[in-house]
Amino acid sequence: MTIEYEMAALKKVSFFKSLDEKKLKLLAYISECIELSKGETLCLQGDEGDCAFVILQGEIDVNVDDTRVITATTGDILGEIAILCEIPRTATLVAANEAKVLAISKDNFLKLLEEFPGVSFKIMREIAFRLEQTTRELAALKAETKV
Repeated sequence: MTIEYEMAALKKVSFFKSLDEKKLKLLAYISECIELSKGETLCLQGDEGDCAFVILQGEIDVNVDDTRVITATTGDILGEIAILCEIPRTATLVAANEAKVLAISKDNFLKLLEEFPGVSFKIMREIAFRLEQTTRELAALKAETKV
């Protein structure tokens, strides 16, 4: 996979749309491209969070306690919570089909957030959206169990 391909894919990720070409190129250069086959595990729940993942192509199942909770797709970012909160991975990530992801190391991810507040804000909004969605789903499950 070429740097140009990775840059084009990163440009489609909402968090990175505001980055100029030089910054996108640097981000692509400092990241590791990982190609996954269907069913291949990217990381395990409970592991140390040493990087975040940007899905360049394909879909990744997000499993918590062996139950799929969502399927993330091209343009989504995963694994950032373990880095930001310095906690073990909260989910196991498994390729739902052939996929390509960019792994951004913890140090590089944190530097990116420090240097580009716009990216930090977008990631904060995404995490808040996920929390709100999870809260709604938990409330619905709680209501179902009361019936």
